[in-house]
Amino acid sequence: MKKQNCKIIKTRIAVVGTGMVGSSFAYAAMIKGLAAEIIMIDVNEAREEGEVMDLNHALIGTETGNVRCGDFHDCQNVDVIVITAGIAQRDKGQTRLDLLKMNAGVMKSIVKKMGKLRKDTVVIIVSNPVDILTYIAKKTIKLPENQIFGSGTSLDTSRLRFMVSEKLGVNLHNVHGYVMGEHGDSEFVPWSIVNVSSVPIKKLMTVKQMKTIEKRTMRAAYEIIQRKRSTYYGIGVVITELVEAVLHDQKIIIPVSTEPGAAYGIKGVSLGVPCVLGRCGVEKVWKTNITKAEMAKLKKSAGVLK
Repeated sequence: MKKQNCKIIKTRIAVVGTGMVGSSFAYAAMIKGLAAEIIMIDVNEAREEGEVMDLNHALIGTETGNVRCGDFHDCQNVDVIVITAGIAQRDKGQTRLDLLKMNAGVMKSIVKKMGKLRKDTVVIIVSNPVDILTYIAKKTIKLPENQIFGSGTSLDTSRLRFMVSEKLGVNLHNVHGYVMGEHGDSEFVPWSIVNVSSVPIKKLMTVKQMKTIEKRTMRAAYEIIQRKRSTYYGIGVVITELVEAVLHDQKIIIPVSTEPGAAYGIKGVSLGVPCVLGRCGVEKVWKTNITKAEMAKLKKSAGVLK
């Protein structure tokens, strides 16, 4: 049989940064079969090669076609770029904002090394402080700003839903609500829009219980870092949800870091607000009916980031 030449169009994901977060995401994405090819990129080539070798040895149990090493120029022909590179929180009292000076430089260096990107590429920022680095990326990467967003409070929202579900003894998929604002110490839970299968949370929990869960949600990263030095499984899986929403054009509503704009009356800063995610990235900032007091908290969080 004569072999015909055909143009192969692969779905590709580039992962910039092969530390625990980047490799955890790649592992989860590989198991989910999100793309035909996952490209791992890191300035530490030995680490990059080691992660690729390890991941390839697990391909037998997945639908993913290929995991390979790459360089920054490989970002020019991919569907989604996930940037996790940077210095992570290590000390018990270190905040995400403490990482700004070092990681802002890392982000600008990455953008320069990537060069010109394909016009339909979506870029997801995960490195901390994610909100500020997202804003920097939006202003320096030559793509429409809606195609660049940060993981924002998506992980915090996952933590919130788990803790509420644990307290009430229900499945977390039946818990609806968000954490909004900075992915950091000024984030908050707008309890007025939290519900469990349409039942308002205030009918199911006391104010004290809600305050306890909100505090635990905000402190979760610090508690994990104190015990095991870093967090990566949770965010790794959450990123797969964001990437899947883009690649499959799912139009899901999830809080990610972007400029809220007219929906919340906040400009000039990126922070976590519910957004509709699809193949073009943030296709719409979703306006929620939060209270005036909660809106004040959102604007205060934006002020911290500014």
